[in-house]
Amino acid sequence: MALDAHPAGLVREAAAEIEELGYGALWHGEAFGRDTVSQAWLLLSATRRLTIAAGIANITFRDPVAMATATRALGEAHPGRYLLGLGGHRVDDTIHQLDGYPMPAVGRAVSTMTAYLEAMDAVPAHSPPARPAPPRVLAALGPKMLALAAERTWGAHPYLVPVAHTRAARQIMGPVAFLGVEQAVVLDTDAARARALATAHVGAYTAMAPHHQANLRRLGFGDADLAGAPSRRLVDAIVAHGDLDTIRDRIREHLDAGANHVCVQVLTADPTELPTGTWRELAPALLGH
Repeated sequence: MALDAHPAGLVREAAAEIEELGYGALWHGEAFGRDTVSQAWLLLSATRRLTIAAGIANITFRDPVAMATATRALGEAHPGRYLLGLGGHRVDDTIHQLDGYPMPAVGRAVSTMTAYLEAMDAVPAHSPPARPAPPRVLAALGPKMLALAAERTWGAHPYLVPVAHTRAARQIMGPVAFLGVEQAVVLDTDAARARALATAHVGAYTAMAPHHQANLRRLGFGDADLAGAPSRRLVDAIVAHGDLDTIRDRIREHLDAGANHVCVQVLTADPTELPTGTWRELAPALLGH
């Protein structure tokens, strides 16, 4: 859900309600709205206990010095409440277009992320330390990036993945590393309407993101699933749609497959409205109250 598409006051109110509903974390992305640091300050200042997680901060937008010092400041001001997710690497040597804006390539994924982490670690600290230091996770999909996440950070935050990926990721990362997967959901018992919304969501990513296509092919999806509109098999594997029991069962499948945490992304037909009603409906089913 693009929080930065909504006015700051409304986002503050929504974050406070999410906290009161009992959710443990609120994840936010980064594109061309509020930058990840500003968004984190906004959300942290609107809440008292909620973990605010960058899912993800785009490394192509920001020098590692800026990322390291901002993370320290967020961690110092709100101890134990900020999680930094990093991603957004480019995997070829061409100019990548994001919303029509040219994004220069920064090299191969694993080597680029390794260098970025090393650069962050090397930044001198001339301000009070954050205690505890905010944990980092990587937007990891492939085996090498998952291994890097387990070795060099707290863990991984995979996006647009079926349960089969969660199972494979846990095997690659071992039993200790954090695995917080994203799960898109449509709470709607009208099957045709729900699947249409889910198909639009999955199709947008498979059309514009070669790394997502590559990841899905590793999991056994082929041209019949990815060429043109995504197949029903692919859509149903990526998006849980239907009633509360269906959504709760999918989240349980991820947890049983090895996830420590599931980030639920609510899809709605109207992106101009925050899905406040769905958050309220999901809370008792997902949080046990």
